[in-house]
Formats: sequence, structure tokens, C-alpha cells
Amino acid sequence: MRRLTAILAVLLAAGVMFAAPAFAQEIAPAAEDIAADAGLLDAVDEAGGLTKRIVQIFLLVTVLSLAPGIAMMVTCLPFMIIVLSILRQGVGLQQAPPNMLIVSVAIFLTYFVMEPVFKDAWASGVQPMLNGEMQEDVAFGETMKPFRTFMEARVDPGAVDILADARPLETQPAAEEGATPLSLLVPAFVLSEIQRAFEIGFVVLLPFLVIDLLVASILMAMGMMMVPPAIVSLPFKVAFFVLTNGWVAVSGALVRGYT
Repeated sequence: MRRLTAILAVLLAAGVMFAAPAFAQEIAPAAEDIAADAGLLDAVDEAGGLTKRIVQIFLLVTVLSLAPGIAMMVTCLPFMIIVLSILRQGVGLQQAPPNMLIVSVAIFLTYFVMEPVFKDAWASGVQPMLNGEMQEDVAFGETMKPFRTFMEARVDPGAVDILADARPLETQPAAEEGATPLSLLVPAFVLSEIQRAFEIGFVVLLPFLVIDLLVASILMAMGMMMVPPAIVSLPFKVAFFVLTNGWVAVSGALVRGYT
């Protein structure tokens, strides 16, 4: 009895194994028809589109979080901030104007200088992408063209050569023929702007240095060596700066340097 039961079980299992593929082949088309009728395939397609949108939103939020750094790298904002900060140090006032005001003035001066570049970038890349006339990768290249033109006009060729020598050419990302890759152009541009800002800052500091030297010489001649020259020279430097309308004159010179 036990043998008969075991034999029947083996035969039943073998029948199921041989019948399963055929049964699956018969069931598969029917299942696809049912899924199509129920709209499940459309739901899968919609889920794929939703996933793509989620990834796009995530990338957009990431780019927005990096917006301050991007603004510092592809605009003249570092140049403006450094020169205005050196100017404040030259006058001798540590917290007047405060850092927030210095940065705000630098941002609006940057917008004043970069407005044509922003308009060209919006018209050539961003607006066509929003209208669905251009893919994201093509729109990025078109958007960066005005910024590339701006940076190439200001970048120091020596900085480009030094950075290019620091990394083999074959490992650099591909760029258009005759164009410098962005991974090389952007840091070279930032370094060039910092170098130029310190050069302008040196020129700005010279008049205040002359005032400090004159005041120190007068104090020594009067025998007042215990009086700090910085305290005595501060009113004279502020008066000189106010009489020459220093903030407007320096800001106008900075803006004219980009025209």
C-alpha cells in the first residue's frame, strides 16, 4: 500500500512538471490581455514616467542647493566681494559696512554686469527647454555658451596652461573643437578673478597706506610714540574716502572693467 502511494505521488509530480510549461504558455497571453484590459500596462508606463520626473526634481533641487557656489564660479561675484572687502579693510573700519551689506552690494553689481549674459543664456537655452523645443543636454550646452564667452574673455591663459599641465589631456572631458572644457575653464576663470581682485585691491590700499605713513611720521616727530597711529589716521582716511565719493567711484571702476 505504501509503495502504491509513493508511485502515484511520483507519477503525479511528473505530470505536473511536464504540464506546467504548456499551462504557463496558455496562461501568459491571457494574463497579458487581462492586464491590458485592466490598464495595468499603462500604469506601469506611468510609473516609469513618474520615476523619471522624481529623478528630475531631485536633480533640480540639488542644482538649486548648489546655486550659490555656481554663481561664485561662473560670474564676477568673487571679484566684487574681494575688492569691496579689501576696500573696507583699507579704510580701517572692521564692521562698517557689515558683511551682509558688502555681499548684497557685490551681488547687485554682479547682476548689473552679468545681465546681458543672463538674458542670452535664458533665450538660447532655458526658454526653448521650457517650451519643449530642446532636450535637457542640448539646452545645457546652449545655456553655457554665453557664460563660456564671458569666462574666456576674462580668463588668464597662464592659469589655463597650469591647470591643463596638472592633468593629462586624455582624461579631460570632451569639448567642442577649439573650446576649453568647462572642468578646466571654470577653475581657471575663478583663479584669474581672484588674482585680478588682489591686484586691484593693492591699488586701492595705496592711498590709505600713504595716510597711515604720514600720520605715523607726524606722531613720531611730535614725540607721541605711545599713541597708536591707526586711531589717529582713521578719521583722516574716512574723511578722504567720503570726500572722494569712494564707494561710487570704486564701484563704477569695477563695473567699467567688464565693459
